[in-house]
Amino acid sequence: MHADVLRAINVQINSEFSAWYQYLAMAAFCEREQFVGAGKWLQAQSAEEYLHGMKLFNFVLARNGVVELTAIDEPKRQFESFGEVFEQALKQEMKVTEQINSLYELCFQSKAFAEMTELQWFLTEQVEEEKTAREIVAKFRLVGDDPGSLLDLDRELGTRSASDRHN
Repeated sequence: MHADVLRAINVQINSEFSAWYQYLAMAAFCEREQFVGAGKWLQAQSAEEYLHGMKLFNFVLARNGVVELTAIDEPKRQFESFGEVFEQALKQEMKVTEQINSLYELCFQSKAFAEMTELQWFLTEQVEEEKTAREIVAKFRLVGDDPGSLLDLDRELGTRSASDRHN
């Protein structure tokens, strides 16, 4: 495996694990504030991010590469509103999309074809991740601070199961 590509994939592995940790902190915030449907949704999203990290982790090992795990920064734990939680989630997904696109471009330039093939899945996944986050953010913007609408949205978010999304 090309050294620059391996280094970049290791950065992405750690980024996926950071996203896992941040979604877990978001879930804890929502649960603590009794917004349990959102907490459940965010826990499922956290588990998905962990699986994304493991997918790359196992790919590196399969290619006989060295996985380099680094420290995970402390996640943000306090938010002004539930809407802010999902605004942050959208920003996080947009950042991951940029990272995956840059990684794919590096693989292309390095003629790292096996790595490009592996990253195809992530490119497709990020389209779905951003779409879902945008839809949720739009709903929060629509309902504003209306308590009844927030309860309905929380109930809707709570219907997600871990198997609702492909991993």
